[in-house]
Amino acid sequence: MKNTIKNYLQKFYIALILLFLYAPIAILMVLSFNESKSRSKWGGFTLKWYIELFQNREIMNALYTTLIIAFLSALIATIIGTAASIGINRMKIVPKTTILSITNIPMLNADIVTAISLMLLFVAMRFTLGFRTVLISHITFNIPYVVLSVMPKLKQLNINTYEAALDLGAKPVYAFYKVVFPEIFPGVLSGFLLSFTMSLDDFVITHFTKGISVDTLSTKIYSEVRKGIKPEMYALSTLMFVAVLILLTLVNYSKNKGKK
Repeated sequence: MKNTIKNYLQKFYIALILLFLYAPIAILMVLSFNESKSRSKWGGFTLKWYIELFQNREIMNALYTTLIIAFLSALIATIIGTAASIGINRMKIVPKTTILSITNIPMLNADIVTAISLMLLFVAMRFTLGFRTVLISHITFNIPYVVLSVMPKLKQLNINTYEAALDLGAKPVYAFYKVVFPEIFPGVLSGFLLSFTMSLDDFVITHFTKGISVDTLSTKIYSEVRKGIKPEMYALSTLMFVAVLILLTLVNYSKNKGKK
């Protein structure tokens, strides 16, 4: 009897957490199909906000810029972070611990501190704030997340396999791509997806380093809050949520299929 009540309470607690997490998203998705602009009145089912979304140049330009920055910063950060992880993994204990501690600082540091620091750095170097500075900033704060994802896979790696490939005549680069990379690929992929998500979602650092010539979705939404968020943003948010859900489903399906 006690176990039954305990299991019931555990399920109820999990359901309550999921409700608080996803209820706002569900409301947003419903509003994206509401013909009325009012958030408190249902005006009937419609798809006009989705049509107007793709006809709105400002929103589409912000979306395009956001996706380009997120993809490029995630890709470059993944390459740099993976190479850095391999180098850190081969260090001795003291320098390895020191470097990892320094690497973790951007993740623990407040975004506002990182944003102002990068802005002052770009101003001191006489960089014009724009697409380039936003991209550099995103690469900077994405690298630690890649290192965090790749390092556990490197610790699980059997280095003797790599050395055996070298002894059999394989060149270091070939041995890396054939022996090491397949083993750490799940960590590399996780680091890339995490970096992409963090870049896609970032506001504070982007706001301080973008200047006036660039707008991402986060900064675009922030600028429209004062005037009132357009229903097209509800439609865009719904599409992004569905896209991420499909992506995560495919990734998890591929992992489970690989394990089987």
